Amino acid sequence: MRALCVTLGVVDREAAERREPELAVLVVRQSDGLPGQGWWVAGGGSAHGYEGPWEGPQALALVKRLQAETFAYWADR
Repeated sequence: MRALCVTLGVVDREAAERREPELAVLVVRQSDGLPGQGWWVAGGGSAHGYEGPWEGPQALALVKRLQAETFAYWADR
C-alpha cells in the first residue's frame, strides 16, 4: 500500500503541473469510501482548503466532490 501511495503521489504531482485533477483521491477504503491516512497526511485535504476531520460526512463530501471533478475531467478524454 505504501508503494501505491508513493507512486500516486508522483503521478499527482506531475498531473498538477499539467493542471489535471488528482487520481489518488480515487483510492479509498471499502468500509467508508474515504482515502487512507497517507492521502490526508500528504496534504490531500489541505491542498483543497479543507482543514476538517479525516473521517465523517465533511470528509466524505470533500472526497466525493474531488472524485466527481476527476471523473468529469477524464470523461471527455
